[in-house]
Amino acid sequence: MAELIFEYRGGVLENVRPGRICVTGEPGEVIYSVGDPAAMTYFRSTSKPLQALPVIIRGLDVSYGLAEKELAVIASSHKGEPMHLETVFGLLEKTGFSESDMIVSASHNCSGKHIGTMLLQRYLTGSCEGYWEPDSAAQKEILEIISCMTSVPEQEIAIGVDGCGVPVFAVPQKNIALSYMRLVCPDRIGRPEVRRAAEKITRCMNENPLMIAGTGSLCSLLNEDQNIIAKSGAQGIYAFGLKKERLGVAIKNEDGSERWAVTVAEILRQLGYDNRETIEKLERHTPTDIFNDINIKAGVIRPAFKLQKP
Repeated sequence: MAELIFEYRGGVLENVRPGRICVTGEPGEVIYSVGDPAAMTYFRSTSKPLQALPVIIRGLDVSYGLAEKELAVIASSHKGEPMHLETVFGLLEKTGFSESDMIVSASHNCSGKHIGTMLLQRYLTGSCEGYWEPDSAAQKEILEIISCMTSVPEQEIAIGVDGCGVPVFAVPQKNIALSYMRLVCPDRIGRPEVRRAAEKITRCMNENPLMIAGTGSLCSLLNEDQNIIAKSGAQGIYAFGLKKERLGVAIKNEDGSERWAVTVAEILRQLGYDNRETIEKLERHTPTDIFNDINIKAGVIRPAFKLQKP
């Protein structure tokens, strides 16, 4: 098991945070890794930008006059701040749905994704009923897009139940990284309609970073950088793509913790990322000094990994 983070208290190593990292380039090769890049890994909510693609491919954003921030919230794990709830309720009004049509509440962090899937299900079948079922038309179309973006055959994608009740997809971690490389480098997507949808959803995410998570969040911080598309997932999964560098990155904290900022900053440093402002924002987001309850410095957090070439 690889080590990503060391936590020291008073000079003594107190905690070791295990995990895996995969950096994928084009046309899909693993460039760097820590741990096993082929380990089966659930996308969790890092799949949301991919799950939004069929909404755009089918032209539903145009049919219903969806604004960019509304498309962004479909790809989000929002915090339920007033701006998010206003956008979600606006989506429901525009699309003719009610909160009772969803299997989650409007304030749930996945509510945007649910509305997008409901739109797709209604377009394909005439009703949003059963949109969360694995064998529904909407979920089958989403699975096909996951396969397209990851290059994993549909029959080899493992399917579980996500925290919000819809299907969740597992593929080798390197293929999650690959999907993010394709998101930020849509010229690497063979199908024109998927390519155009990827261009649109990533633009919406960069132009509306606060919609992707919320105030003070890692995702919103990273998506402020026009060169980065980033999305978190539950149980320690994080993915981001670098446009200029043409790279996709997937991180999995094997203890399921959602502490990523130190790891992301260190990955960017090791890759020689040239936007120092973004790295400084990450350092402010998660300081590496550990302070106790009375504001006395008690320890430090240090990256424990070095990206390895295959």
